[in-house]
Amino acid sequence: MALAYPRALLKVSGEALAGEKGVGVDFKVVETLADQIKTVHAMGVQLSLVVGGGNIIRGTAASRDGLDRVNADYMGMLATVINALAMQDVLEKLGVHTRVMTAIRMESLAEPYIRRRAQRHLEKGRLVIFAGGTGNPFFSTDTAAVLRALEVEADVILKATNVDGVYTADPRTDASATFIPELTFQEAIVKGYAVMDANAFGLCKANKLPINVFNINEPGAIARILRGERVGTIVR
Repeated sequence: MALAYPRALLKVSGEALAGEKGVGVDFKVVETLADQIKTVHAMGVQLSLVVGGGNIIRGTAASRDGLDRVNADYMGMLATVINALAMQDVLEKLGVHTRVMTAIRMESLAEPYIRRRAQRHLEKGRLVIFAGGTGNPFFSTDTAAVLRALEVEADVILKATNVDGVYTADPRTDASATFIPELTFQEAIVKGYAVMDANAFGLCKANKLPINVFNINEPGAIARILRGERVGTIVR
């Protein structure tokens, strides 16, 4: 089957894994996501994954509550490892061979991130889950996702959200919000659409790496995007 994007990186927020619970891990949500990933993996896509940690702790929020910002960010990075291990367990039970690679060394749980090793895993048909953010405080998991996508030479970043793509306003609170099927990087900057945080978005723009923003709750959305169908909003 011809693929529009033979190698892709999927960015999923920690909040998405919490489902309606709002906190922690909802394993029904994880299993639904894992089923989609299994389908995509079977298509021959070389897929990697970055998961946020906001369902457990968000560094920026914790620092506003009084924690030291650096410590809070490291706690957030550890939260992404918890989510990565949960995803790995469910995926492995579905028969998808995975590797978790962390930016912070913890060999008892996962491999340390090494770019060439990550590329080799993808070439061998393994799904790679990148955890631990960039390994540095003050950088979001959005930035980590773009950095890893560039390092492994992904063709696209799939940004999973709980809405159908980019809108002129938040469609959950503003009934007049209009869906935008396609954007240029410059249009997104000028009009202030929050596709990703500024650091991550700037890296995508500088390296001409397209971002596809879509609703993770739409069945089969990931496979359809990778086949070249128009799903959600494409930013390029």
